[in-house]
Amino acid sequence: MISNSNIEHRRMPLSSVHANTWFCVCVMVSAMEEFQVIVHTLPAPTSGTYSILRLTLIGSEGGETPPISVNAGANQHHLLPGSACVVRVWSEVALGRVVLVRLRLEARTGFPDLDWHCRGVEVRRLCDRQEEGTGLQHQGVEHFPCSRWLRSVDGDVELRNGDMCLLNSETVQTLKDHRLKDLHTKQQHIRWRTFAEGVPHCVDMTSLKELGPNLSYTRQSPGINLQYLRGFDERAESWSSFTELETMFSHNGSQNTVAKYVQAHWAEDWFFGYQCLNGCNPLMVRQTRLLPPNLSINSDILCPFLPDGSSLEQELERGSIFLLDYEMLEGVPANVINGKQQFLAAPLVLLHLNQEEELKPIAIQLQQAPGPQNPVFLPSDPGPDWLLAKTWVRCSDFQCHQLSSHFLRTHLLGEVCCTATLRQLPEVHPLHQLLMPHIKTTLQINIQARASLLAANGVFDKAIGCGLEALPVLLSRATERLRYRSLCVPDDLADRGIHTLKHCYYAHDALRVWTALHRFVSGWVDVYYLGNQDVEQDSELQSWITEIYTHGFLQLPHSGCPQSFQTKPELSQFVTMVIYCCSALHAAVNFSQVDFDLWMPNCPASMTHPPPQTKGMLTEDEILSILPDVNSTCNLLITLFLLSQPAADYVPLCQYREPVFSSGAPRRLVEKVQAELRAISDEITDRNKKLELPYDYMSPDRIENSVAI
Repeated sequence: MISNSNIEHRRMPLSSVHANTWFCVCVMVSAMEEFQVIVHTLPAPTSGTYSILRLTLIGSEGGETPPISVNAGANQHHLLPGSACVVRVWSEVALGRVVLVRLRLEARTGFPDLDWHCRGVEVRRLCDRQEEGTGLQHQGVEHFPCSRWLRSVDGDVELRNGDMCLLNSETVQTLKDHRLKDLHTKQQHIRWRTFAEGVPHCVDMTSLKELGPNLSYTRQSPGINLQYLRGFDERAESWSSFTELETMFSHNGSQNTVAKYVQAHWAEDWFFGYQCLNGCNPLMVRQTRLLPPNLSINSDILCPFLPDGSSLEQELERGSIFLLDYEMLEGVPANVINGKQQFLAAPLVLLHLNQEEELKPIAIQLQQAPGPQNPVFLPSDPGPDWLLAKTWVRCSDFQCHQLSSHFLRTHLLGEVCCTATLRQLPEVHPLHQLLMPHIKTTLQINIQARASLLAANGVFDKAIGCGLEALPVLLSRATERLRYRSLCVPDDLADRGIHTLKHCYYAHDALRVWTALHRFVSGWVDVYYLGNQDVEQDSELQSWITEIYTHGFLQLPHSGCPQSFQTKPELSQFVTMVIYCCSALHAAVNFSQVDFDLWMPNCPASMTHPPPQTKGMLTEDEILSILPDVNSTCNLLITLFLLSQPAADYVPLCQYREPVFSSGAPRRLVEKVQAELRAISDEITDRNKKLELPYDYMSPDRIENSVAI
């Protein structure tokens, strides 16, 4: 029996003794199928390995070649960075079309067991008929992209060609079986666990080692100067004066034009309203035509702050009254920082849109239940009282921003969708390929957050009013109140009545970015789903949305999250929502933080005294003693500086490095959406030149492709 490993054709004289034997050998060789296989290693400096690579070809008819060594024995190749190792493979059985390439990495005795970054494999079938000259005729080339790390502990890894398709489009049983096997393997490794009761579930991992090299990444820091914030750990005391606070700010904010603008205008009513529309948290304010029943005001009280000749009822009917309601903070236990009890409030705020299109607060009630010890603060109150009331609202907004608008809606939602994608959509599924560049990084950043920021002695423990005890309470309340419509930009803006506001730049930019993304996603869906029936019959897709509904929206029917998909428009909207939340929304609520929070009084993370129960007893200097201590202020700002800086190597929105986007219909769709996003960036740049305070967080060239920080 002839070995199935590498065989060389050699011509030699035949003796009569060996003639019959050679004839049999020739018959067997001519019956074999011969392939030229090229194994590519990524050019990056650390992509190579000492380990032995074994390779098997698997055919459409179920046959496969015995494993051969690519870089050991007779094959003296080395898997060096940027290398292309060429080997010949023979098969005694008819393979039909080669549909899978199986790779197995084995550690070499006496050498380090290094991971190997495979770029891909090319397979050429070689015909027996020789052309003029030497060598065999080449037939078509099959490409098996990889673009991922392989480890010896992974065992067999099977690659298929790069053509994306739905399960119902598979015609080869071997490939159907491979899809099922791929998902089964992923589901053994990627599992769900409960992070906190009533909160979206997370991946069952606690370290990056468990995550593995293909789901982790190294973020290149832009090099932030934190020396003027470090060294305050021992100062567990209030700032002695606004002058002292300004000294710290001048060292850290002198180059930040937005932060300097915030410092100059933070106490002004119009800027309070501006931040509701364009600050770190533009998701809370909403138009109202009915007064909350627990807000203790009437038309007479508010008449001085409305246009002459108008009334509260008329302004409500006109749609010029807006509401901030932080009811989810009611009764949430507050943190203890530096041994001091902190305090939280759950404010109700009415704002009025005046004739200059400015949104200004006109009434603030700091707790939900009306009563004599819960006064309503008005612009006509003494200056320190009104300023403190607004500062309390900004502190409450900080809690909701960090845990609801930021962590829940971008980080946790992204992690849920990533985990479900890995578990239910095989790599060949077109939605797996579309989504992963936008969601893959959420696993690493959230594992790191749970181990540091959200753990004992992390920033939530040491500097933020809600603290670790309140964290699961507030997150579960935010989850209970989460609605699918609020995650879809056109619905959210219309429901909150802010889509037509002249100075709501977040709304204007969000709608344009959403529209471009939605066209892109709809085009992608059109390529792979010919009709609604294809959507309904995609069992992998239906399992995917079921997992998201179950583990992300906790099977809460009132959330409005789809439990299945029946139509292409439904699917396109949901996928657009996922991409938007993990890119554009994260940019808006994350990268704005230092700008608006660097001047601490504008957005304090905690308050050291309870909300005031009376008026007229406060001086402006006394406000400082209610604000966070020196060390907690600086610890928080260090964290926000680290979290708010785009990486030196960040990938902008809809820029893709993955091979599937480089040709055919996907490439045409990518080129189109990139052109649209460039036009939006240019329009935002032109608009911002006319603004006293530019708004550029939603400019596509500044939006990171995923939640990576």
